[in-house]
Amino acid sequence: MSKITLRLQVPPVFTELRQFFGFLRQYLRVRGYQWFTRFEKVKDQLVDVLYRKRGRYVRPFLHLGTIGLIFLVITVGPLIFNSEEDTQAAAQSGVLTTTAYGSSFYTQQAEEVRQFRGGEIITHIVTEGETLSSIAARYGLDVTTIMWENNLTESSKLKPGQELRILPVDGVRHQVQRGETVYSIAKKYGLENSAAQVIVDYPFNEFINEETFELAVGQYLMIPDGVPPRKEPSAAAIASRRVILTPDAGVVTATGNFVWPTGGMITQRYSFYHKAIDIANRGGGSILAADSGVVVAASWDPSGYGNRIMVDHSNGYVTLYAHLSAIQVVVGQRVNRGDVIGQMGSTGRSTGTHLHFEIRQGGVLLSPLTFLQ
Repeated sequence: MSKITLRLQVPPVFTELRQFFGFLRQYLRVRGYQWFTRFEKVKDQLVDVLYRKRGRYVRPFLHLGTIGLIFLVITVGPLIFNSEEDTQAAAQSGVLTTTAYGSSFYTQQAEEVRQFRGGEIITHIVTEGETLSSIAARYGLDVTTIMWENNLTESSKLKPGQELRILPVDGVRHQVQRGETVYSIAKKYGLENSAAQVIVDYPFNEFINEETFELAVGQYLMIPDGVPPRKEPSAAAIASRRVILTPDAGVVTATGNFVWPTGGMITQRYSFYHKAIDIANRGGGSILAADSGVVVAASWDPSGYGNRIMVDHSNGYVTLYAHLSAIQVVVGQRVNRGDVIGQMGSTGRSTGTHLHFEIRQGGVLLSPLTFLQ
């Protein structure tokens, strides 16, 4: 039996590729050996020169290295150390970031920033579109503080380019007159004798004598949280009002249900820092007793309420009505639920005509919206 042998014919292209790579390997081997030989020659010559010149270039190298190190310390060192100190200071003070007069200027450190402004009074130039509210928010102050310092009212119109004095803290600034003392000034701005301590404690108020707190005529004092004294109306203004008192209601009994004390729009709701509701109405309007009870307060309150009325409902609840333009009841008077007790206004620490309404139980201020019908 004969054997049959099969032979596969390899395509010419593979043969050519094999020959090409074989040539390339041989070429790189020869050229690489030549390059390596030349490199070794150059290296040997350089080493020989340095060996024979040893010690000659030591001093230049040392001088150059020292100069480079000094330059690096001078240029980069302050950046590193200042960055570390700033970080440590920020960590100790609790300050995260601040941008001058930006949106984050009054965040965690609001109180500290206001205290450490150095007592400086800033001059603010009004720009287009700014309002009293936006300016007050920018500096972390109440609107009333800016109004009082610049003799403005809630209806005042700001103009671009107008200059406003910005106090460092909420309150008023007072120029000392002859015969005034810390205590008389405190009383003038609604602070009791014990509260006069805030004037002394304010770090940027100065005294002739630090022990007696003697004042110099003409000097300025900052009265933190002070309220300007109420301007007494003239006799003609009083006569023109012709306030009609609401008659006594006789025997009354509280229902336990509260009606809305006035009409208008709620402009501020109950919160942890404002334990009441504000109801505003540009046209003002009558203020009604939310429930039957006895009037226990009906006068001006220097703490910021302005003209205010308090009604005890004899069931554990007391309601308060503040910033009134007129009071139409007297202390001890009995009122029925829905009786007119006063008129809406903007007295005291107020930026516009509205009613500040509180409901208290055992001295605790509750949310009025949970009671009103």
